[in-house]
Parts: sequence; C-alpha cells; structure tokens
Amino acid sequence: MKPYLKLDHIDKSFTRGGTRTEVLKGITLGIDQGEFVSIIGHSGCGKSTLLNLIAGLTKVSAGAVLLEDKEVDSPGPERAVVFQNHSLLPWLTVYENVNLAVAKVFGSTRTRAERHDWIMRNLDLVQMAHASDKRPAEISGGMKQRVGIARALSMEPKILLLDEPFGALDALTRAHLQDAVMDIHARLGNTMIMITHDVDEAVLLSDRIVMMTNGPAARIGEVLDVPLDRPRKRVELASDRTYLRCREAVLKFLYERHRFVEAAE
Repeated sequence: MKPYLKLDHIDKSFTRGGTRTEVLKGITLGIDQGEFVSIIGHSGCGKSTLLNLIAGLTKVSAGAVLLEDKEVDSPGPERAVVFQNHSLLPWLTVYENVNLAVAKVFGSTRTRAERHDWIMRNLDLVQMAHASDKRPAEISGGMKQRVGIARALSMEPKILLLDEPFGALDALTRAHLQDAVMDIHARLGNTMIMITHDVDEAVLLSDRIVMMTNGPAARIGEVLDVPLDRPRKRVELASDRTYLRCREAVLKFLYERHRFVEAAE
C-alpha cells in the first residue's frame, strides 16, 4: 500500500550571494492517513524547512513531495499550517478571522448559513465559540492559538501541519492545548505533522517521532515508533515504562548529536 504522504528523496538548498547552503539531503519518509508524526531535532536542522516543503510554501531542490500520489508544488487548502505565531489579523474578530479561511475555500460551494454553522462548529471544537465576537487583543495567547487551529481545521485539510504551535506559551496553557490537539485528532482522525523541540510533547502526542541529524545537509537519523494506546493521559504516562523508554531514546539521540557537534567545533 502506498503511503498517504510520501517524501521521496528530497534535497533542499538555498543560494545567497553566490553561496549555496544545503539544508536537507535525501529525506525519504512515508506517512499514513490519520497518523500523528512529530519531527524533532536541534536548531538549524531544517525542521521548519521540511514542513514548508510539505505545505508547498517552498519548492524542493530535488525529489518530490507526494500527497495521495500527486506532487505538491504550491500551497493548497488540503495542507493547512498552524505557526508558532497565531497570525490572526488584529482588526478582525475571532469569528471573522476563521471566516477568512472558510470564505476562501467554501465561498462558492456553501451557503452563508452553512458557512456560519461550519465556523461555529470549528470554534466549538477548540472551545472558543464563546469568544467569537472578541478581537485578538482581548484574548490570551493560548486562546489565540486555539483560534489559529480552528481556522486551519475550518479548511477541512487532509493534513494539518503544526510548526511549534505551543512554543511561545506557558507550561500550563501548553499542556491544555496539547490535550485539545489530542482530542481533535481522536475525533477527526486527520493526519497531523508537528515540529517540536519538546521531547515530552513529541512522545505524548505522536504515533512516530522523526529525529533529524544536525545541519547542514540534515537527514533523518532515526524514526521511533511510539506504541502507546490512545487516549493518552499525561499523569498516567509519567510512570509508564513504554513512555519512559521512548523518551529516553529521543533524549539519547539528541544528546549524542549535540555532543558530536560540540566535538567538531
């Protein structure tokens, strides 16, 4: 069976001022429909570049990104991105920010009433329906990120791409949003790919963790299966042997890579 999303021998390099920098080299990975995959690695290993290639925001230098066996070479609503910065327009309400995406994708195929119901359904999914009339300045950072997730989901994407979506949040808000994302994934069964620096977050949320080597010319170093049953409860997992084993494997990989870099400097 062919993977739902395939990264097929991807290379990516950038040229500036006559200098060519190879960021990614030989990236090959298959992701199944409904899978939650985290990508982790040290700063500068090309994690966000890889996410941008999947989103179609950046073109590959070699190889191909294939979604349902069709090449990805430009942005599209079937691949929605949630960035660390919520990117909400400050002069629009929560409702209006989500409506931007809904009107763009469904403006010609759904009635105004259907679009309204769909907006409210997605706001309700992230527990933000009560704040639909508020502007971004009137809500917290965690609430803004919930709205960003609702806006992305409202496009009915085949793949939801999360670029360190909780990185700027405090620990408690981050934990609440992690739980919300797990709940959304359980309800919708959609495919999610997340960039993170947080080992515990990666193990808690993921079916597999893709560990990147250090750049330049970063590669996939290891791919770790996370065989934990769902739904997952963070308190119960704190002493779970499988959870601890997975956590140790990721930490060991990252530590060994970091030590290798220090030795080379």
